[in-house]
Amino acid sequence: MSSDVKDTPTAVGPAVTRPQADSTSEAAAQAQVRPIVWTIAGSDSGGGAGIQADLLTIQDLGGHGCTAITAITAQSSVAVDHVEPISDAGFIAQLDTLWADLKPRAIKIGLLTGPEQVKLLADWLAQRQAEAPGSLPPIVLDPVLVASSGAMLNTTEASDQFDPLLPFIDILTPNGDELAALTGVVLDSPKAVVSACEQLLKRGAKAVLAKGGHLIFDGAETLHGQPAGPRCVDLLYSAELKALFDGPRIDTDNTHGSGCTLSSALATVLAQDYVMEDALAVVRAYLHNGLTASQRFGAGPGPLARTGWPTELASFPRVPLPGSALNRAYGLEAESEQAKLPEAPFTPCEVAELGVYPVVDSVEWVKRLLQLGVKTLQLRIKDQSPEAVEADIALAIELGHAYEARLFINDYWQLAIKHGAYGVHLGQEDMAIADLAAIQRAGLKLGLSTHGYFEILRAHALAPSYIAMGHIFPTPTKQMPSAPQGLTRLHNYVALVQPHRPAVAIGGIDIPRAFEVAKSGVGSIAVVRAVTQAKDVAEALGELQCAFESAPTLPTAAALAAQPQERECSDA
Repeated sequence: MSSDVKDTPTAVGPAVTRPQADSTSEAAAQAQVRPIVWTIAGSDSGGGAGIQADLLTIQDLGGHGCTAITAITAQSSVAVDHVEPISDAGFIAQLDTLWADLKPRAIKIGLLTGPEQVKLLADWLAQRQAEAPGSLPPIVLDPVLVASSGAMLNTTEASDQFDPLLPFIDILTPNGDELAALTGVVLDSPKAVVSACEQLLKRGAKAVLAKGGHLIFDGAETLHGQPAGPRCVDLLYSAELKALFDGPRIDTDNTHGSGCTLSSALATVLAQDYVMEDALAVVRAYLHNGLTASQRFGAGPGPLARTGWPTELASFPRVPLPGSALNRAYGLEAESEQAKLPEAPFTPCEVAELGVYPVVDSVEWVKRLLQLGVKTLQLRIKDQSPEAVEADIALAIELGHAYEARLFINDYWQLAIKHGAYGVHLGQEDMAIADLAAIQRAGLKLGLSTHGYFEILRAHALAPSYIAMGHIFPTPTKQMPSAPQGLTRLHNYVALVQPHRPAVAIGGIDIPRAFEVAKSGVGSIAVVRAVTQAKDVAEALGELQCAFESAPTLPTAAALAAQPQERECSDA
């Protein structure tokens, strides 16, 4: 699934069409077009769940909602008194009419009233797939069995009811009760949750989000390390990725429609081309805010509030680091696989803005840029043995100290420690193998690369010296694991990171784009070709620096240093 998104800057709520790779003014080139998101679900006359909740959520997160109603319910905040399925003909007519004119970018499936309706929908999806292979968008299935009020909405034997749909579903989102009913597994431990998810994958599911709202295990408070109080842990389980999303359990009874809200929010974010783990990070933050601001309207639990695209880090979940106790408790890592995690935050940079940040591949370039007054730079030598690069790295570090510059060494952290570098820069793949504790004990600064919300959260958990976010635009200088992030996402990432530590934008940034990037408030722009391929390097550096002159005011280094810097995942 692509992760690029339209590049019109905005403080909240992403725009949605894809950037043109060859455009130098993405912000001006794109139109505000909301993605179409279908909700196939029942109607809730009380307005707290079902298609009513879905439409509010889809609109709130930047989508355009279309509905195929499966049932009419007589429902309030305290009871479900009547469920009347739509006729088969009426159900299929809705799907056909929408498909002819309003094809979706994502689909959320909620209440289906029985196996007959499940088969109808599965057959309809199979026909669309046969007519145009690959035409089906991401599909989220919320396997609704019980309303938040406790009423049974679907009394059919649940264990295999949804199996005909599984080949078409990108992710199932069961709560604890639904997961137990679908699999027959007694969910009495974290590893039992994993076992239930594995069963669903064997039956054809591509991915499962086992929601933690109904799951409370004995001794769970010992699994989370530093944070106190009740926690809620969601498990994303697929063949490609197994990840936990951990956060505080919100103390509220206003959970009516929470499952509907989560699944429709997930469909809406996926419709904007976010990868699954990034979409789930956003959705988890959205639910955190919605539960926190919820209010009651009737005698029973109220619905979640609609609070817009989340932008504050406090709303987002923790992503446990590799080797953490929580990962081991779920069996995602062997008990023996304890990562070398630091016991304290990394030394912060002495400035809040790192400014123009050239990334170069030779000690000659390091010397040339230092002589031109560059104060932040990175030596990135790739695919060489430590023995082959040690002399150059040692000389570069010596030059950095002589010019009182912030020189980061990419990847070769052992040599950086040995020769007393200012800092080290690591990619996501290096986080799992580097001795992070040794880097921290040596007093080196640490910069980390990220490619979206999930990786930003994982990086933030380490309390690094800075977080780099990219790649913002297409770049030929490095094979990238993700699609370009674009300016809209950059704005949201900066809002997340910059209040806590320096943020760096990287990837495909030339001089014209630097001015657009600086408008996000980011305090640093990492560049490669904009400097190394410039006809006049000094002039290029000057133009890049000009991009920051009219940029938003950022926190001072003193303000950042005054904030709590504890690591969030100290559960080694």
